[in-house]
Amino acid sequence: MERRQFLAASSIGLTATMAGCVGQSLGSDGATPDDAGSNTGVSGSDGEITVSADGDVEAEPDQAVISVGVEANGQSADAVSNDLAAGADSLRTAFDDLGIPEENVDEGQYRVYPARGRDADGFEGSHSFEVVVTDVDRVGEVIDTVVDAGADNVGGVRFTLRPETREEYRANAIDAALANADAEASHIATNRNVSLEGTTTVKTGDVDVRAYYAEPEASDAAASGGAPPTEIDAEPVTVSASVTVTYAFTAQ
Repeated sequence: MERRQFLAASSIGLTATMAGCVGQSLGSDGATPDDAGSNTGVSGSDGEITVSADGDVEAEPDQAVISVGVEANGQSADAVSNDLAAGADSLRTAFDDLGIPEENVDEGQYRVYPARGRDADGFEGSHSFEVVVTDVDRVGEVIDTVVDAGADNVGGVRFTLRPETREEYRANAIDAALANADAEASHIATNRNVSLEGTTTVKTGDVDVRAYYAEPEASDAAASGGAPPTEIDAEPVTVSASVTVTYAFTAQ
């Protein structure tokens, strides 16, 4: 299922500083205490070029988060609470039948409130859950099963990455950002007729995972076998990183 693709650097932010400091020596102590990443000392430079660049990597999702819940209404708050408790127990049983570990089920919002509307009376309530599914091919099965178990609402499905996968692609996204920074710096150096002598500082910015969202359309008929099972095709998610790299240069 794994697919990696380095995207074109269409969103590179660029700043270049050409400091005319002839004969200035840049050592490893030229970096500020907040500098992160590599910090290579370069001697005899004429100035610096600073480039900010982004890098994107696409990855097939290996985790999905599904929002599900039950609703109830009745003439008293106690009646609504009892119905919600029964519905929640039914969903928990469905989660167990699906083999979803308890740590992958988070209790969401629980509410009981007076019925709304001009002519409404009694009480209404809702109880929601967030379910983490580590096999994205089972998302449709999970949705159909919880609907069959009495779920009144199924929210959006968020396709994303497991923590260990996120770290792997984080490194790839930083590599892509650094490659884009190197290419931009080389272009600037050629344009300005100078020679790059090495990297003086590197700073990494936030790494972002842009999840893919899908809206399922499950039905009781699908869950009970009266219609084809729910199918949701996940699109790749994008992992993005940003870097700011400073290069020393000398005049040719």
